[in-house]
Amino acid sequence: MRLFIIVILLLLTININVYGQEIKKKEPRVGLVLSGGGAKGLAHVGVLKVIDSLGIRVDYIAGTSMGAIVGSLYASGYSGKELDSIFRVVDFDKILNDDIPRAAKTFYERENSEKYAVILPFNNFEVKLPSALSRGQNTFNLLSKLTMHVNEVEDFSKLPIPFFCIATDIEHGQPVLLDKGNLAQAVKASGAFPSLFQPVLIDDQLLIDGGVTNNYPLDELKAKGMDIIIGVDVQDGLSNRLDLSSAPEILFQINNFRTINDMKIKAPKTDIYIKPDITKFNVVSFDYAKEIVENGVIAAKLKTYELQELAKRQILKKPKFKSHEVPDSLQILDINIKGLNNYTRSYVIGKLKLRPGQKISYNKFISGTNNLVATNNFDSFTYKLQPATKEGVRGYNINAEVRETKKTTSLKFGLHYDGLYKSALLANITKKQFLFKSDIMSLDLIAGDNVRYNFEYYVDKGIYWSYGLKSRYNEFETDVAASILLSPEQLESAGVNKLGVKVSDLTNKVFVQTQYKNDLSLIFGLEHKRYKITTETVLSSSDQNKTIFDKSDYLSAYGNLKYDSFDNKHYPKEGFYFNSDFHLYLYSSDFNNNFKEFSVIQAELGYAYSFSSKFSSNILLEAGTSINERDDMPFNFVLGGYGNNFINNFKSFYGLDYLSVSSNSFLKATINLDFELFKKQHILASANYANAKNNLFSSEDIDWFSLPDYSGYALGYGVETFFGPVEARYSYSPESKQSYWFFNLGFWF
Repeated sequence: MRLFIIVILLLLTININVYGQEIKKKEPRVGLVLSGGGAKGLAHVGVLKVIDSLGIRVDYIAGTSMGAIVGSLYASGYSGKELDSIFRVVDFDKILNDDIPRAAKTFYERENSEKYAVILPFNNFEVKLPSALSRGQNTFNLLSKLTMHVNEVEDFSKLPIPFFCIATDIEHGQPVLLDKGNLAQAVKASGAFPSLFQPVLIDDQLLIDGGVTNNYPLDELKAKGMDIIIGVDVQDGLSNRLDLSSAPEILFQINNFRTINDMKIKAPKTDIYIKPDITKFNVVSFDYAKEIVENGVIAAKLKTYELQELAKRQILKKPKFKSHEVPDSLQILDINIKGLNNYTRSYVIGKLKLRPGQKISYNKFISGTNNLVATNNFDSFTYKLQPATKEGVRGYNINAEVRETKKTTSLKFGLHYDGLYKSALLANITKKQFLFKSDIMSLDLIAGDNVRYNFEYYVDKGIYWSYGLKSRYNEFETDVAASILLSPEQLESAGVNKLGVKVSDLTNKVFVQTQYKNDLSLIFGLEHKRYKITTETVLSSSDQNKTIFDKSDYLSAYGNLKYDSFDNKHYPKEGFYFNSDFHLYLYSSDFNNNFKEFSVIQAELGYAYSFSSKFSSNILLEAGTSINERDDMPFNFVLGGYGNNFINNFKSFYGLDYLSVSSNSFLKATINLDFELFKKQHILASANYANAKNNLFSSEDIDWFSLPDYSGYALGYGVETFFGPVEARYSYSPESKQSYWFFNLGFWF
């Protein structure tokens, strides 16, 4: 009896296996090919939603460019509906522009990004254009996050749905099939649109967008043994002469010659050919994601009958894949880095702000990768979070590879106008690895109404104490209130209210600096300053050409503590700002023969808050005073005008002309309201109030707590451009009954 039961079970098992094999043989293997097309490729998502709704099982996916991005995520286990939700919240502006958050940059890197409009590589005395607008780091970070649940998969045929994508070897002009390695990096290479994203190096092949050579990998998919091919084509047709009105449109037309000829052959070979209507959109129409996805749904529904018939032939349905949620936190076990030559492992880890054995949030990990990329010392930073166990602790090993930039020299340019420095053209040369592997040398030369320069040398030690030196020369000419520089007796004798003065300032510093994360810095140093103020409005008895108010050299020790988490320097919507500075003046060549040791301390405290996505405010409190001061202090606080790059203790104040009020101590509050009427266009309203007088904070005098002596109000309009903010502000002061227009063009420098 037992033997009979065993024989029956064996026969049943054999029959089931044979039956299953027959099913597999009879069932068609279904391949899905997704073409490239930039934003138009979002139509793929709409098609996938219909495929899912009909229960069709896809056995293999091939994609190029945007088709590779959508295809890789679908192959990783996402449904069409999930992809629709993902792409609706992606900020494509940040993806396309490689917009690295300000918080990811060190103070030095922030100054660079907020000063120069144009940056050009400069090697071997040759100026070259950048290889692309973006390094694609944000694209890689997003893809790595979304595919983290399949990070351990090296062979793409082992994904929940087997997958491959196409890239182009730019050196040889040949298509490259990518089906192994780092999935996020492979997809990034397939979508590296020329001039927009820089080429991607994989296995010593320099790769760009696969659409250049094969935008619809039908034959390669058939070669994988697929019986039925569903193809989604989001490529452009040829434009008419009326639409060919710009150079990019003509270049796209030329590129389309080949792809359209290819599709004349490939479209008929596609069993179910789906062509969404994308004529109203272009490769960067990401703002119309909803409409593009819907057009994909409409196009797929036109093929409902063919798709339903295919679904009927499939007995084995699409399996349900495991959850692919990204963990909120990561337990870091080990950090392995390849590709280092000029930079050390500790330098990279210091910029990443990570430590082996540390548990961090996923957002902090992404912030760390941005910190590293923001140094501009690396062309690329790729990584995989590999699940692992160490000493009984489960977590992730970070297996990273960097590609150090070979472009160590660059030329930078800026353009600026304001009411104090007037027009100015900035030219900069920056050299990295000047003397040491982690140093940087920078020289600004500023030509215009006033000649200036700024030299910096900085050795970056990451989390350790860094050091450097600076040298800066500034000069300007302007009218100032005569009461700032003349005594009451001199005022009465001169009989003038305004003096035309020329100010020149040469400042040299040596310093050490340390930073905590990127927002907090502490600096100690020594400073030499040569300060000169002259006027030709009134003449001295000893010099019939001009009067010299000061022409002294000063030596001081100083310290600075700064915290800055503003998300935007000029139009902040969130964050805190604190900056405190202390100078102890120890020596002077003493042009006026009245020097005694003194110190100056000042601080700023700011807070930015958004009421909505369009409406925000920021408040700034400022205070400063001198210790052991004189009434005629050479470094008094001087209020008036509008500016972001004032030297010494000059302070902005709406409603007053430049350099209108002087005192050895002051207290000021500013309230700014910002309404972003259109994207990067701001309506601005401001109010500022101040008390400014000598010995304002003395123990015998509490006038600093009284109603303000000075007030001013301003209305303005600002536009964010690639070369900096363009602003016009009208200001008025009730006390003086005066109004002033302030204009600013470009980044301040």
